[in-house]
Formats: sequence, C-alpha cells, structure tokens
Amino acid sequence: MNKTKKFAVLVGLFCLAAFASSASAQQSAATLKLQSSAQSTSPPQTQSQSQSQAAPQSQAPPGALSLAQVVNLALTHSPELAIARVRTNVAKNVAGVDRAEFHPNLYTGSGAAYSNGFPQTPGGAAPAVFEMTYTQAIFNPVKKGQQRADEDLAKNQELEYENTRNAVMVKAASSYLELAEARHSLDLLRTERESEQKILDVAQQRAQAGLELPVTVTQDQLALAKIDQRIVQFESRDEILSDQLRDMAGLPADQPVSVSPAEQIVSSPAEGASNLVDLALETSPAIHEAENTRSARQHELKGAHQAYWPTIDLVGEYSVLSKFNNYDQFFKAFQRNNVNAGVQITIPIFAAKTSASAALARSQLNEADLELSNERRSVRIGAETKIRTLREMEAGNEVARLDLQLAQEQLQDEQAKFDQGRATLQELEQARVAENEKWLAFLDADLSREKAQLDLLQATGQLAQVFH
Repeated sequence: MNKTKKFAVLVGLFCLAAFASSASAQQSAATLKLQSSAQSTSPPQTQSQSQSQAAPQSQAPPGALSLAQVVNLALTHSPELAIARVRTNVAKNVAGVDRAEFHPNLYTGSGAAYSNGFPQTPGGAAPAVFEMTYTQAIFNPVKKGQQRADEDLAKNQELEYENTRNAVMVKAASSYLELAEARHSLDLLRTERESEQKILDVAQQRAQAGLELPVTVTQDQLALAKIDQRIVQFESRDEILSDQLRDMAGLPADQPVSVSPAEQIVSSPAEGASNLVDLALETSPAIHEAENTRSARQHELKGAHQAYWPTIDLVGEYSVLSKFNNYDQFFKAFQRNNVNAGVQITIPIFAAKTSASAALARSQLNEADLELSNERRSVRIGAETKIRTLREMEAGNEVARLDLQLAQEQLQDEQAKFDQGRATLQELEQARVAENEKWLAFLDADLSREKAQLDLLQATGQLAQVFH
C-alpha cells in the first residue's frame, strides 16, 4: 500500500513538472513571436555595415538563380552578343583580304578561242594550252594604308563586342535586381493590406456603433483600394521581369524564375573621384574606338600621299603553247614551254584621283581628331555625372534606411503600448502600415543605388570583374 502511494505521488510530481515545462515553453514562444514581429525587420544600427543590409536577411529559396548565374546565362544566350561576334569576324576577314594582296597569289587555267590572223588571246597574249600566273604586291602604299586602316577598324568591332557584352550584363543584372525588389515589395504590400483590412474592419465596427464618421470608413476603403492597385501593378511588373529574365537566360517559357532577395552587387572599395574619372578615360571603349578611327585615317592619308611613288609587284607566268596555232607563219622559231618572271614597276605620271584622295583623307583625319577630343570630353563629363549620381543615391539610401529604422522603433513602441493596453489595435496596425511604406521607400532607394553603381562600374571598365 505504501509502495502504491509513493508511485502515485511520483506520477503526480512528474505530470506537474511536465505541465510547468509546457507552460514555460509556450510563454517563451509567445515572447519570441512578439519580438520577432517587432524586430525581424530591424535595420542595422551602425553605418559600417552595407546600407542595403537593412533588408531582412531572408535565405534564398531552393533552386533560386544567383545574380552571377543569370548574368552568365545571358551572356551565353544573348543574340545581340552573337551578332557582335560575327561582325567582329567579318571586320577581321576584311583586313585579311587586304593583307592577301601582299602574299603570293597563284592562278592557273585554260580555254579555247578563235583567231584570224596573228594568233593572240583577247588580252593580247599568245594562245596557250595551259597557263599559270603568279602575282604579289611588294610595295604599294595605297593598298598598305587601306590594309592598316581596316585592321584598326577591326579593333573597333572588338570594342563594340565588349560594349555589347557590358550592356547585356547591365541589363541582366538590372532585371534580376528589379525582380527581387518587386517580389519583396509584393510581400510587404500583402502584409500592409492585412493591416489596412484590420483598420477598415475596426472603422466599420465603430461606424456601426456611431463612434466613427462615414468619411473615415471611406478613407480607409480608399487606402485599401490603393494598396490593391499597387499589388496588381507589382504583379504585372513581376510577370514582365520574369519573362525578360527567361528570355535573356534561355530558360523555357513555362519555367518559374526564382531569385534571391539577398543578392547584392559586390564591388571593389570606393576610390577617389579623380581616380575613377582617370580610370574611365583609360578604359573607355568609346575613346579607344575614336583613337582607332583616327589611326585608320592616318594610315589612309599616308597611303594617299605615297600614291605619287612607284608601285612594285612581283610577277611571273608559265605557259604551254600549242603547235597548231601556225606560229611558223609569224615567227622563225617556236618554243612550247615559256616562263616569264620578274618585277613590275608602275610609275605614276599624272593621276587626278591621287590629289583628290589625299584631300579626302586629310579632311577625314581632321574629323577623327575632333571626334576623339569630343569623346574624351564626353567620357569625362559622363563619369563625373555618374559619380555624383551614385553619391546622391547613397545619401538617399541612407536617409531611407534611417527613416525605416525610425518607423520600426515607433512600431516597437506601439507594440509595447498595445501589450500594456495603452494603444488600440487600429493604432498598432497604422504604425505597421507606416513601417511597410518606409520599407517600400527603402527598397526603391536601394535599387536606385545599385543601378547607379552598375552604371559607374560599366563606365570605369570594372563590370566584368564583379561577375567573374
């Protein structure tokens, strides 16, 4: 009997301990949930951290594409980049055709023709059963100048390829960041709609009780309708950006696009404005193109001036004559195999085209000089503008971050007042709506900052280093 009592006491103590532990766990979970609802979106308190880290540190969804993956896929599937690559090959082949004039060229062939009188071909040569001709330009300033000009212009096509490549990277990165921002904004707007719906429900209840004017209900209904409108707009934006990313990345049309909201553009430490301007001038493809064009015009002008000089070609010919052409009636001797080889020198005496070509080349060189000067000025002004724009966007982003932090702290105060019974549910939800609006403003400011950063990276030639 004593053993039975002891066993019952032990069971009772065990159940009491289990109940206390469960109640403590529930209270701890409720406290944790309350803190999470008030602090999960708290921005960083120090400026040493990245400004864009004010966003909630949500993990990337499973199967989400990273920013670097989307950029690399866009580079692989871009039709614009494929066209630029083909045009680069075309420009190189044009220069190769010019270069072939100074390499050995060997021709052969045969034919048949009727002649009456002295046996000769329409070109004035003796008829031959078989003929082989060799030509090679040794000194021809005009052709050499054109060759070097086309080689410089081929370099421009390579620069155009790099320009197109950078443009594809910027477009892909911008679309990715915009899609992440749109989906984050959608989540915030849906949460804001829930809060606005609670505010409207409270206003309608108070209006039915005669404690609220109808105009207040209408105002809350209007605020809810505006949120619904913004949700529809962001959903459309989500669909458009998703289609753009699928098209750029070569993904199937029915494949969902999942992106990571935590992706950021990681660049090298900021440099001085003067250093960035110098870097932009040094790496600008537009300046390099203008320099190549000027170099091409110089080669053309040099070749036009040297057109007054003689041209030298290496020539040779081997022919096999036919004995049935009655050569014995015109010549004392007949030789079946004939070889001619030597150097052909052409001396210009008067050529009106030469002076006209030189004048044209001179005017084109003057034009290229002015274009190069204007391009340098334009690149310098553009880089300075992009630096100022990024500085403004960073300042605006910091203001939006602090504005969001203030709204979150005010929300925490309202939550504490609500828990103590010193604030109504309507006031708490209004504070939550205000905090959501600050979130949306911060996301817009952060996206603008990242776009400005992309523009500056492209202008200073650092874009490829970020994604590779």
